[in-house]
Amino acid sequence: MRTELVSPGVGEMTYEIRNIVNVAEKLQKCGVKINWENIGDPIVKGEVIPAWMKEIVAAEAMNNDTWGYCHTRGLLETRQFICDQTNSRGGATITPEDIIFFNGLGDAIAKIYGCLDSKTRVLVPSPTYTTHTLAESANAGTMPICYRLKAEDNWYPDLEEMRRQVVQNPGVAAIMLINPDNPTGMVYPRKTLEQIVALAREFDLFIIADEVYNSIVYNGQSTVPIADVIGDVPAIALKGISKEFPWPGSRCGWIEVYNAGGDAAFQKYINAILTLKMNEVCSTTLPQKCIPAIMQHPQYPLYLEERTRRYERMSNITCNFLKDVPGLIVNRTNGAFYMSVAFRDGLLTGRQSLPIDNAEVREVVEKLVSAPNVSPDKRFVYYILAATGICIVPLSSFNTSLQGFRVTLLERDEKECERIYGTLARKIKEYLAS
Repeated sequence: MRTELVSPGVGEMTYEIRNIVNVAEKLQKCGVKINWENIGDPIVKGEVIPAWMKEIVAAEAMNNDTWGYCHTRGLLETRQFICDQTNSRGGATITPEDIIFFNGLGDAIAKIYGCLDSKTRVLVPSPTYTTHTLAESANAGTMPICYRLKAEDNWYPDLEEMRRQVVQNPGVAAIMLINPDNPTGMVYPRKTLEQIVALAREFDLFIIADEVYNSIVYNGQSTVPIADVIGDVPAIALKGISKEFPWPGSRCGWIEVYNAGGDAAFQKYINAILTLKMNEVCSTTLPQKCIPAIMQHPQYPLYLEERTRRYERMSNITCNFLKDVPGLIVNRTNGAFYMSVAFRDGLLTGRQSLPIDNAEVREVVEKLVSAPNVSPDKRFVYYILAATGICIVPLSSFNTSLQGFRVTLLERDEKECERIYGTLARKIKEYLAS
């Protein structure tokens, strides 16, 4: 073309959570049986949606009003229901005007970052969920500014580095966090959240808190929504039903805005997000209509409890197999349904491999790993996939220099979980020794 179409570096950004699927599908055609441990979709892993929930959705689909447009912000009765839930906790107080629905949180994330001036930066965790960093970097036209999640300390944030990045980068206007965290499964302690809020207040920043996994916690932990500690600091919380119900195919999420009226620039920014949403008219009506009925159903708390207990069991099985592998940094997860594992520095050489009996599969993998700039952990992931059929994601694809991998905890069968992670632990030892 006669001119550049995207900012420098944007074309090189990748979404490895999905890209690894393309590789796995190639190997599948070569006869490799795949265990999909790469993507957080409970439905793909066999989650059974209870009949009572399906009946609510089916009944709403029979009502004509669920087939039409709704308000750009979302259905008023659903927004009021959400307000009542948030306000009942005694933290930040919101009204239905402080809620905007989106077609999934990917839609919300794109607009949250896309409405910022390109010189305005959001400080993001490292590692972190790819959609946030891709959207923030694309809007800024440069690499993300990060604070470290410490693998050696349960993946808790490095608050000293967070402060240093705020001080050294005057373009930073916001701090982003995910709680419970994707990709690490860490849950933020209340004290840590309070310290982040205090930092935002000191430097006149706002906070973006992705809380889509807020109800998925275990091992005796509990989550603290940002609304409960935010005080007078402006903030946006991202919520949704894709993981909680789970209904990822609904593409239904929303934001809650706190303290917009206290800062004119922040209010203007929120208005810009709403205006951009108006171009789409509204988000899908049917799932919004179902939210109050599902969440108020007497079986819902029991159903959610059963699911989180299962994730707890799978987390502990996975951790117990991997924690004894020399050279791995493994933290037991307390929320969401992911676990991130880091290799100690220098352990991956970029020359290691695993034996692959199928010549066609071996040819595919060797071509992939011989490409330019393949990170050592991506090489590791490709060999594991080819040798075992276990599809995981390289940790370096989550905006971090750490080498490692992320797995999901969505397997429903405990024996199968033991087989998968027993195999993975054994193959990691074999790979490192090669």
